[in-house]
Amino acid sequence: MPFSIKRFLPHIFILLGFIVISLAYFSPVLKGEVIYQNDIVQFIGMSKQQKDFKAETGQETYWTNSAFGGMPTYQLGARYPHNYIKKLDLALRFLPRPADYLFLYLLSFYVFLLVLKVDFKLAALGAIAFGFSTYLIIILGVGHNSKAHAIAYMPLVLSGIILTFRKKYIWGFFLTVIALGLELVANHFQMTYYLMFLIIILGIAYFSDAFRKQTLPAYFKAVGILVGALVLAIALNATNILATQEYVKESKRSKSELTINPDGSPKEVTNGLDRDYITQFSYGIVETFNLFIPRFVGGGNHENVGKESATYDAYRKLGASTTQALQESKRAPLYWGDQPIVEAPAYIGAVVLFLFVLALFLVQGRLKWWLVGGTVFSLLLSYGKNLGFLTDIFIDYVPLYNKFRAVSSIQVILELCVPALGILGLSKLLNVHVSKEEKLKALKYSGAITGGLCVVFLLFKSSLFDFVGVNDGLYRQSYGQEFIDAIKSDRKRVFTNDTLRSLVLVALSSGVIWMFLKEKLKEKWAIAAFCVLILFDLVGVDRRYVNNEDFVAGIKMSKPFQATEVDKYILQDTLYYRVYDLVSGPSKPSYFHNSLNGYNAAELRRYREVFDFYIAKNNINVLSMLNTKYIVAQDEKGNTFPYENEEVNGNAWFVDSLSLVDSANEEILKLGSIDTKSQAVYSLNEGGEFLNNTSLKFSIDSNSVIDLVEVKANYLKYKSNNNNDGFAVFSEVYYGNGWKVFIDGEPGEFIRVNYLLRGMQIPAGNHTIEFKFDPEVVKTGSKIALASSMLLMFLIVGGLFYEFRRKPQE
Repeated sequence: MPFSIKRFLPHIFILLGFIVISLAYFSPVLKGEVIYQNDIVQFIGMSKQQKDFKAETGQETYWTNSAFGGMPTYQLGARYPHNYIKKLDLALRFLPRPADYLFLYLLSFYVFLLVLKVDFKLAALGAIAFGFSTYLIIILGVGHNSKAHAIAYMPLVLSGIILTFRKKYIWGFFLTVIALGLELVANHFQMTYYLMFLIIILGIAYFSDAFRKQTLPAYFKAVGILVGALVLAIALNATNILATQEYVKESKRSKSELTINPDGSPKEVTNGLDRDYITQFSYGIVETFNLFIPRFVGGGNHENVGKESATYDAYRKLGASTTQALQESKRAPLYWGDQPIVEAPAYIGAVVLFLFVLALFLVQGRLKWWLVGGTVFSLLLSYGKNLGFLTDIFIDYVPLYNKFRAVSSIQVILELCVPALGILGLSKLLNVHVSKEEKLKALKYSGAITGGLCVVFLLFKSSLFDFVGVNDGLYRQSYGQEFIDAIKSDRKRVFTNDTLRSLVLVALSSGVIWMFLKEKLKEKWAIAAFCVLILFDLVGVDRRYVNNEDFVAGIKMSKPFQATEVDKYILQDTLYYRVYDLVSGPSKPSYFHNSLNGYNAAELRRYREVFDFYIAKNNINVLSMLNTKYIVAQDEKGNTFPYENEEVNGNAWFVDSLSLVDSANEEILKLGSIDTKSQAVYSLNEGGEFLNNTSLKFSIDSNSVIDLVEVKANYLKYKSNNNNDGFAVFSEVYYGNGWKVFIDGEPGEFIRVNYLLRGMQIPAGNHTIEFKFDPEVVKTGSKIALASSMLLMFLIVGGLFYEFRRKPQE
């Protein structure tokens, strides 16, 4: 078939429409405003030092001293050489943020439905249903950008896999490589891990079909091609993956060597995160109906109930002014589900769920059971501790499952499956080859099920639910029972309103289908009607939580923190030291200082353990060994002040003895009893040349000094003078995978001491000691990424040449 631009015009217009829709929803970006995302504010604080380093030197630093005493920047937006798949990602995200992510949602799901052989008009409708799913919009509002990024590419990855299983081997291979490469670029491995489950379920569905049809050779050929695509996609992201794999072994997501808690009690030893931490955000079983009725369990922790609410009246009775009562009524604690914090309900849409139920009666075959299986699987696992036996099986036996927290977020799988099956159902409904009787039967059942649920909830809400939240006891203590009664009244009110809302939407959706089946409404108008209903439904709920009020001037996000008088006072000290801030937010101190604070879900494990054992208890001995010169605190009147620690150890110092212990437990406990200025502790399970000793003594005199003379984010230079061989402790976090030490230009060795810091033997005399962070993993990964990018380009050129030569002969 000769090339014709007319074939692509509908898709071009739809893509232009996606751009318009994305910019329209986030219209303040057209005025240069930026959405205020709290997580991104924290990220900016954490990453400022590395960005400043890049601006000053033109080079990338893979270490920062500004957070948690020091850590690699691998999870802080580090850029790597030859990361060409990242350049493609940036080209696709050409719109202002967060409109770029919404556009990716729409584009990716549109391609996915086209691959499922859905008409382009229905594919566009499905893209809207997916893109405006409330959870996907909410994560943009709070700043979970990497999560949104990874979710956006999920449908594109599935598109490549499905093409390959359909024997479109060349196009399926290329799309899978590129899509999976982009998925990994997003650097949210939890979302990619959940995608793996959906791919496995898809593989099982295709295997079952191939076994039944006796086409297993073609199935395994496709699997082989997909394995090759997986390897190449990983290679395109080799630097980030290798660096992350190296780092995760040292992060708090890895197995701890400790078997005790800070209070001395036995510690549950796991290869990943603590079980309670993993399941802290477990979806309530009753919350399931949030997918269909937005405020079924109250919505979010802070709902705007307005002036005509019982909550407003309750605040007025408590003595609040009209302004205060109105302000508090904008953040009423209406949520009464099982989770500790919820920004908004994970609402998929009454219209979309109605279509999903309709599809259960119309769609047949492997795709149906794949999508239904993915939906049920993700829903059951999202229950976490509320379905403990299943969650425990996955935590204990499924590889890597215990590395991730917030199990409720696995619902991203059903966020994809439900609208996909819903659109497939609508496609079947419009199909002339399906009998009208079958369509009417499906309409009757789906309307009865979804509408009937709403009616049951409306009639029996008081007997079915108590509308009591997990935090109501705290509010009762503070405000009294009358306040709780007001909150419960508003919970019942929004429950009723939103249930009625869903019932009306189900009725309207049923009406559109009935009119179409009775030939009172043409197909194009039926599709248009569903587009209006879905947009009204989803955007109406989305705007409750993410709207124009969330946007601020660009400068407020680019420079989100302002130096206080305390910050200005500390910054007058131009020496190298650390700050521990007990007052400000987690990453504000990192924006201005080398800090012990920070905001990251994967900080170094040993730092977190030292923090929990000592820093959190303001142990001055441990704070001093970390060169914590300033502690920001508040006095009895609430005034913030900088406490200057006169006992600080400094940047480096010689010790007179090294105590040897046999385990991590002994080492961290010993840290609490030694004088870190004169002693250091070393664990024999680290190995090294001290194995045959129980203690080591060193001579220190007035000439024994070691001074820091030059410092950069990834470089430290010291001058030492000692009449005797000595042992120096450096107030720097130990990380053996990248830090290299040189004495007078010659490679040296350093060890981990005091559970967290660097220590090394230094011979007598005057010496120059240099620490350089030069990770081999970045060099190795960059070479692999370059080679794989060249290989992919070669394969694409060869594949296109083969396809265009083959087509004329067919």
